[in-house]
Amino acid sequence: MSDTPDPILKVELRDQIAILTFNRAEKRNAISDRLILTLENFFRAPGEEVRAVILRGEGGHFSAGLDLDEHQHRSAEETVHQSRLWHRITDLIEFGGLPVIALMQGAVIGGGLEVATAAHIRIAEEGVRFQLPEGRRGIFVGGGATVRVGRIIGADRMREMMLTGRTYGAEEGLALGLAHYAVGRGEGFDLALKLAAEVADNAPFSNYLMIQALSRIEDMSRADGLFTESLAAAMSQTTESAQEGLRAFLEKRKPDFHRKG
Repeated sequence: MSDTPDPILKVELRDQIAILTFNRAEKRNAISDRLILTLENFFRAPGEEVRAVILRGEGGHFSAGLDLDEHQHRSAEETVHQSRLWHRITDLIEFGGLPVIALMQGAVIGGGLEVATAAHIRIAEEGVRFQLPEGRRGIFVGGGATVRVGRIIGADRMREMMLTGRTYGAEEGLALGLAHYAVGRGEGFDLALKLAAEVADNAPFSNYLMIQALSRIEDMSRADGLFTESLAAAMSQTTESAQEGLRAFLEKRKPDFHRKG
């Protein structure tokens, strides 16, 4: 699926799972404009055969954040537009409809953490380093961290993390919610494949509703959230997938949500 011999984003398809690998190992997968736009291109048209995505980095690091070589001479106006571009792309990862698993190794710093927290399942290997060092660089987060990271760990802890440049490891990240799984070195990819295969076997519309509805309901009032939940339940329970799920339960077999006919 990759269109160049040495692409900045490697794309491999295994059955129904797309494996996306940031391919800038010499820069610890720092995210350049070209890389973030290539990521957008994939999520805009992943292909009908793709039912789950794994995001990872080449060379032992997920991503060390923004490629600061590209950010030294931007005006205020250009920086606003760049930030909004990141918001557009991370929203596309979160709300594009495909379950996304982030396999996090080594550096998960700044913009790398912003991309990782747009994923729906996050696996941290031993040796991972979560950090928001913007305070030490005289800048501020701009790729969605105030919303995504702040919602996960809370504004108070995020503020301390930015002020001090504090680094968290895998087990600490698991306790804080930055990761859903913490595993040993080299164990993350097998787990990511296993989880991706499991979520790919879910009913597609159920996956879609979980991805689209839950974080939006969190933004709603209690009454609006409960009503939206009812609408989502009604839509899911009138699908062929719901009928297949019931048949499978009664017949004591695994449901097949993807069979034709």
